[in-house]
Parts: sequence; C-alpha cells; structure tokens
Amino acid sequence: MADKAKHVILTCTVCLSRNYTTSRNKANATERLELMKFCKHCNKQTLHKETK
Repeated sequence: MADKAKHVILTCTVCLSRNYTTSRNKANATERLELMKFCKHCNKQTLHKETK
C-alpha cells in the first residue's frame, strides 16, 4: 500500500521565501495548507501557504 502523506513546501506570503517543509495527508485534506509561522527574513510571524 502506498503512503498517502505528501511532502509540501510552505512559502511566506509577505516576502515569498520558502521557509518550511512538512507533510500532510492528501486523502483527508483537499485544500491547500495555510499556517501562521515565523519568517526569519521578515522577522515576524506571517501567513505561510503551501506551494506546488
């Protein structure tokens, strides 16, 4: 059986830097992942969205 978790990259919406990688289950979540994370380039907590 294949693993249903897929690795995704999170990108800062302010400076567009790719800061984080994580995994998520594609079977359970259909929309893109959005998390509030700390961006070291902006030096503050910003919204990070999943990229392709």
